[in-house]
Amino acid sequence: MTSPSSSSAKTPEFGRPLQGWRLRCYTIIFEADTRAGRLFDLGLIAMVLLSLLTVMLDSVASIHNEHGRWLTGLEIFFTAVFTVEYLLRLACVRQPLRYALSFYGIVDLLAVLPTYLAFFVPELYALVDVRVLRLLRVFRILKLNAYVAEYASLALALRASSRKISVFITAVLMIVLVMGTVMYVVEGPINGFSSIPTSVYWAITTMTTVGFGDITPKTDLGRAIASLMMLLGWGVLAVPTGIVTAEMSAQRLASAPKATTRSCHVCLSEGHQADSKFCRHCGATLPAYQRD
Repeated sequence: MTSPSSSSAKTPEFGRPLQGWRLRCYTIIFEADTRAGRLFDLGLIAMVLLSLLTVMLDSVASIHNEHGRWLTGLEIFFTAVFTVEYLLRLACVRQPLRYALSFYGIVDLLAVLPTYLAFFVPELYALVDVRVLRLLRVFRILKLNAYVAEYASLALALRASSRKISVFITAVLMIVLVMGTVMYVVEGPINGFSSIPTSVYWAITTMTTVGFGDITPKTDLGRAIASLMMLLGWGVLAVPTGIVTAEMSAQRLASAPKATTRSCHVCLSEGHQADSKFCRHCGATLPAYQRD
C-alpha cells in the first residue's frame, strides 16, 4: 500500500488546500475586504487607466512621432505587469482552468493578448483598449455593499428576463424578415432593394429608427410600409426596457439581504452573506469573513 505521505507528495499543487504563499496571494488579489486587497485593486485600476491613456495617445500621429519610443516602453511595462498578475491569479486558485474560463479570467487574458499578437499583426494593437473591461473591478474597491447589491440585482433581473427577451427578439426577427421580403417585392432592385438580405437590412435600420438613408422606398406603397415600421419601432424599443424594469422591481420587492463580495476559494463565486458558512454555488466551506 502507498503511505499517506507518498500519496500526498504526488498530489498536484493546484489540488492541495490553499496555504502558504498561495493563500496570502489569493487574499490580496481576490479578497478586497482587506486593506492589502483594496490597495491592490486601486493600484490595478490606476494601471489600467494609465495603459489605456498610453494606447490612446499612441494613436495620435503627432504624439506617436515625437514620443513613440516612450509610449512603446510604457506599453511593454504595463503588459509585463498584467502578465505577471494574470499568472499569479492562475497560480493561487485551486482550479486555474475554471478561473481562466470565467468572465474575469477571459478579460484578464484579453488584456495582455493583443500586445503579443501585435508582433505578428500590428493592426491588433488597438484591441488593447479591451482592458477597459477590467474597470468592472471598480465595484470591488472598498467593498461598497450598495454597489455590489445593485450589480447582483441587475444580473438577476437580466437572467430572469432572458427567456422573455429571447421570445421578443425572435418575434422581431420574424417581422423584419417578412417586411424585408415584402419590400423586396414592392420596391425591387430598381429602387435599391437588390436582394432579400439587403431588404432585411433596410427593415432592421428602419424598425430601430436608425435610418441611414442609403436605401429608401420610392413607391407610395413602400413609403406607407416604411411609415408603419417606423411607428412600430417606437414600441419595439420600449419592450425590452419594460421587461428588465419589471424584473428589477420584483427583485427589490423580494428585499433580499445585502450581499458582500466575499469569494469562494473553490469556484471563485462572489456575493455570499457575511455570516455564510458554505458556498451557495458549490457547497465548499467558506473562509472566515475578514473585516477591517
